[in-house]
Parts: sequence; C-alpha cells; structure tokens
Amino acid sequence: MTAPFELIKTDETTSARRGRLKTPHGDIETPIFMPVGTQATVKAMTPRHLDEVGSQIILGNTYHLGLRPGSELIRKMGGLHRFMGWKGPILTDSGGFQVFSLAKLRKIEKAGIRFQSHIDGKEVFLGPTEVMKLQSDFGSDIAMVIDECPPFPCERDVCQSAVDRSYRWAKECLEIGKESGFIEEGHHLFAIIQGSTFEDIRQEAAESLGALGFPGYAIGGVSVGEPEPEMLHQVGAATAYLPKDKPRYTMGLGTPPQLLKMVALGVDMFDCVLPTRIARNGSVYTPHGILNLRNERYREVDAPLVDGLDNYTCKNFSIAYLRHLVVTGEILGCTLLSIHNVHFYLDLMRQAREHIEAGDFDPWHRRWIETYEEGMKNR
Repeated sequence: MTAPFELIKTDETTSARRGRLKTPHGDIETPIFMPVGTQATVKAMTPRHLDEVGSQIILGNTYHLGLRPGSELIRKMGGLHRFMGWKGPILTDSGGFQVFSLAKLRKIEKAGIRFQSHIDGKEVFLGPTEVMKLQSDFGSDIAMVIDECPPFPCERDVCQSAVDRSYRWAKECLEIGKESGFIEEGHHLFAIIQGSTFEDIRQEAAESLGALGFPGYAIGGVSVGEPEPEMLHQVGAATAYLPKDKPRYTMGLGTPPQLLKMVALGVDMFDCVLPTRIARNGSVYTPHGILNLRNERYREVDAPLVDGLDNYTCKNFSIAYLRHLVVTGEILGCTLLSIHNVHFYLDLMRQAREHIEAGDFDPWHRRWIETYEEGMKNR
C-alpha cells in the first residue's frame, strides 16, 4: 500500500522537498499554496476560478464555520465540499489561531478555550472533542488539532505553558481521530508546533509531537509580529526536528519570497490571505514586485499584468482596464485581480516543484527572490 505522503525528491543543496499527499478528494503535489476560504468561500472567486488557476486544495476555518452556518447544517448539506461546490481537498484550521487573534474574547481552560462569539457575544467552547466533531461534520480532508498560539513577545514560562497545553490537546485529538475512524477513513490530522521565538521549546515540541505519529505537522505561531529573520529561524528550527516522511505546513503566511525561503527550509504547504486581500485593495503581484494599480503611471498601459502568465486576467485584460476597474470601485476588479494573484502564488509553487525535480532549485530561487526584491526597491 502506498504511503499517504510520498517524498519524491529532496534538493541536494537546500532542504527543499518535492512530494505528493494523498487525500480522499485527490492528490496534492507539493510544495503547494492553499488559497484561504475562511467562511467556505475564497473571497471574490468561484470554485471554477479556483480550479482554472490550478488550485489543488483550499482552506476553511473551523471557528468561523462552526459559528456560521454551523457544522450540523453543513453535515446535513452533504459536507463542506458539496456545500460550497468545491470538489478538491479541503484543510480546516481548528480555531486555535483565534486564541491569538481574539485574545480579548476568550478564556483558556485546561480542557479547551471558551470564546465569546465575535458575532453575537454568545459563549462558545472549543476543546479537542469539539474541534474533531466539527471537522468530522465538515468532511475535512485535513483537520488541524486545537492549540494555543502564544503572542509575540511573550515570557518563556507563558510560552512553555501554551506548548504543554497544546501537546495535551493534540494527543487527545489524535486519540479521538483514531477511535472515531476519522484517520482510518483516509482523512489527515496535523499537529501544530508552537514555541514563539524560543528555539529549544520549538525543537522539544517538534520532537514530542513527532513521536506521536501524526499524519502531518504544521508550524504555527510565526509571522505574528516578530522580524522576518526570526520567523525564518523558527521555521527552520522546527523542520529540522520533524519526521522526514510526513508533510510540513507553515500556517498563515507569507509573501512570495518568504514562501520560497521556507520551501528551501523544507516546508511543503502554505496558506495566506495576502493574494486576495491586496487584490481587494487594488494591488497585484508580479515577478518584479507589487504593482499598486491606483498609481497614475498605469493609466494607459496596454499590456497584461504578467506577459505569458496563463490565467484569465492576464490573457484578456490590459493593465489600463484593470486600473479603471480599481479606481471606479467596480466589483469585477476584485475578482480579476484575485484570479491573477492566486494564480501567481500557485504558479510560483509549480515552478518550485519543477526546479526541485530538475536539481537547480537553489540558484533559481535565489535569482527569483533577488529580482523580486530589487523590483520592490524601485517601486
């Protein structure tokens, strides 16, 4: 029987990996970027758009979907895939990040996290039992354990307590996943490595969770305010101690250069809201940095955003037209720029896979980052 995660090739110079992850709704070629569909929708894009730009897997959020429309409704509607009309794999975050982002609305307890709903103020409790039930109702291909994301900066004892608590919750989630048949049915459950900026705590978390034999592992609690060099250092500190035969996922980031730097550190999967968020603000990614289409200099540019990039936006519309949509506030602008930006991220990961296979990932990714960052300086 083929293992759920196949490590196809490892780069000889860096720690970059080319892999394939099997899920109930299809295989995922890694490294891969996952568009964020927090509330069962990737903003401004339809499932057809996502499919056409090459999305292999998308992300949803258990906390938000558990509040609205609720897991019972999603289960009655045939699961999250059928509910939102997406046929590919789905990863759902457990809600642990909301420990960080909704700090004023939650109370951490031994058994889980008690939230005050940001919608109507009603009390919500999320522990291992609750998050596994929610994600089972969704039919998630990849479920995440519930964890506590410590803030930056934080004291060492605060971080250690969060990591210890997260370990206990992760172990409970794994037991529930096995007993309920969730994992037996081919669904994946990923543990989350925390540790803030304490390298030894991250290493200990990676080793202890790695010993439990999860189907996959995520690196959380990075890009929460710390400088980029520290963020990359912590990612590397975690990947060095994670099982080599399991997929690795860095949660909630980053820019195109950051993704390539983390691929070089051995990360396989990423998600980030940036592609659709900056699209809604009138900005787009190119190999030479970000373009702000509100700028007057683009008013008469009769050229695609990126020449030769095979997406609906680049093949059919000029920069001048896209700028017109942005400055007039037309909704179509959000859709067309989101299509381009999401495809830009996905195509970057496609190129990374090809260069890992070809054996020249290291020089290629260094040149790509240099070109991008030089272009950003000249904007």
